Amino acid sequence: MDIEQTIFLGIIQGLTEFLPISSSGHLVICQHLIGLTDPELLLDISLHVGTLLAVIIFFWADVRAMVTDSLGLASTVFLRGSIRTAQFPHAILTLWVLLSLIPTALIGIVIQSFFREIFGSTLVVGIMLMTTGTVLGASRLIPEHFTFRKEVGLISAVAIGLAQGAAIIPGISRSGATIVCGLFCGLDRELAGRFSFLISIPAIIGALVLEFDMAEVSQIGYIPFVTGILISFLVGLLALKITMHFVRKGKLYWFLPYCFLAGIVAILIR
Repeated sequence: MDIEQTIFLGIIQGLTEFLPISSSGHLVICQHLIGLTDPELLLDISLHVGTLLAVIIFFWADVRAMVTDSLGLASTVFLRGSIRTAQFPHAILTLWVLLSLIPTALIGIVIQSFFREIFGSTLVVGIMLMTTGTVLGASRLIPEHFTFRKEVGLISAVAIGLAQGAAIIPGISRSGATIVCGLFCGLDRELAGRFSFLISIPAIIGALVLEFDMAEVSQIGYIPFVTGILISFLVGLLALKITMHFVRKGKLYWFLPYCFLAGIVAILIR
């Protein structure tokens, strides 16, 4: 793979991973248009390294507090024999993040082989992009007074985990599906956005552990591999800021027309 292709795909990955328009769907479309024949799944995951770094940096205050509070709670339990969760609020957030991964992992295990078969199908991508647009449009129906909850809770964590699992299908936006699901669960807009991106951290790490193969990385090329990470990281930071702005304003439905247009393009180029 040449460096120009990697830069192009890194930009696409950085933008679409966090904007609610499906990074996997756009990578399938772009790879189809430019005739890319390298391992598509691995390339997609390698570009996720950059966006993983972006979300960690963007939400560093939450990530640091989650680690600190979790260690603090663990030490309190094991050393003092008492549980004082009120002192460690981010430890509870960590618990909800981990619980949300269970349905995500189960869905991934069940449909992994099917996912590999449909990854390159632009027809599937087109239909799923329009499905994403419909989901984003539905967010407009949620009244502002409904989204007031400041805690995630078990049911919301499981529901959002299921939404993230569904996003393994190319064309379904992970950020769009999880944020809208959180809003329908009554979560505060800010919390819905933060939780959506925080649960992406362990999910992406898990995918990297399962799929990473140095032999296939050598087929892509080490320089393009590192370049893709850097580009997707920088563009991802910008996309995160934009997405959180739309989440706070309650205007995710603005992305509906684009998703439908991209879906139609995907269907027509197959």
